[in-house]
Amino acid sequence: MWLWTSRPDADPAETDLCWQAFLRRFDIEHMFRFLKQALGWTRPKLRDPAAADRRTWLVLAAFARLWLARRLAADARLPWQQPCRPGRLTPARVRRGFRAVHRTMPVLTAAPKPGRPGPGRPPGSKNRRPATRHDVGKTARQPETSSSAAG
Repeated sequence: MWLWTSRPDADPAETDLCWQAFLRRFDIEHMFRFLKQALGWTRPKLRDPAAADRRTWLVLAAFARLWLARRLAADARLPWQQPCRPGRLTPARVRRGFRAVHRTMPVLTAAPKPGRPGPGRPPGSKNRRPATRHDVGKTARQPETSSSAAG
């Protein structure tokens, strides 16, 4: 496979770096595809586009923590999956075995304090100002064109 660069004076180390970046591009694209499928990024209807950005960073932080915990988790594989070598688990397998990892971790929070709920909206009244929701992806069907309806 050929790799093109616009620098005619690029030394072999720079060319090697460009090649590695080109190969990593596919890893990143597939990572986002699998994250969208596994974690349902297309499902939520968020109130604000900035909330989608915050949710994205939270999901990426959660996956980074799963990646870091891969040495602690046991291989909780499904019956049709091949066993993984220790320390080479995928985030999905770490997530399956995270219950056992969570038991070994120290408790960093205090017990929840009991409280009573706030007054809220009076019973029987309607919400007069519903929040605007922004769809994450394309969910509406496209109208059929006259050529596809005739054929």
